[in-house]
Amino acid sequence: MRALFWILLLGNVIFFAAMQWGDGLIADEQLTQAQPALHEEKIRLLTPPVTEPAESSVVAAESTPSATKPDASVCLEWGDFSGADLTRATAALSTLQLGDKLSQHQVEHAIGYWVYIPPSNGKAAVTQKIAQLKARGIDEYFVVPDAGPWLNAISLGVFKTQEAAQSFLDDLQRNRDVRTAQIGERASKFKTTVFVLNGLDATTASELAEIQKGFPGSILKNVSCANIDNAG
Repeated sequence: MRALFWILLLGNVIFFAAMQWGDGLIADEQLTQAQPALHEEKIRLLTPPVTEPAESSVVAAESTPSATKPDASVCLEWGDFSGADLTRATAALSTLQLGDKLSQHQVEHAIGYWVYIPPSNGKAAVTQKIAQLKARGIDEYFVVPDAGPWLNAISLGVFKTQEAAQSFLDDLQRNRDVRTAQIGERASKFKTTVFVLNGLDATTASELAEIQKGFPGSILKNVSCANIDNAG
């Protein structure tokens, strides 16, 4: 009887345990069987996506103006001029309406070159030469009044360099049909004019460079604005 009791007790314990954990064990086994096979060859690593900049940020960067420096002013000297070229250069500069940006100074030369018509015999011949010059549109001239080898010579222009004098003579011969003019060295003091242009903007400086092309032999050069201010 006592052995039968223990046998029945052990049977009840086993039955109770089966009731408590049997379903879970079965479910775990079914879950294990339901898992699909692992295919290693199909595994791939995922890289984090590249973050694109927001459109608004790009627009803001493009619309931000770059720091620009204002155009620096330009200071120039243009010369040397005398006679007819001085008159023409003065008229050309007036078209730029420079106001107080334009000034001038004179330079004295101990020796230079002049373009002239050799002396004529008598006043009648001089008068005839002057009439011919005016007919060709030449109004700037000077008749030498001093007694000596140059009496009644007609000066058409005085120049600092021989190159400038030659350029002027070439223009007279080519465009004014003046055939008797010559170049000579002039060993006496004479003055020429140099124009000073202070604080020009780039556009005006470019326009002046174009004007200068009509004055062969003249020199247009950059100078220090500080020196012009100190001189003023």
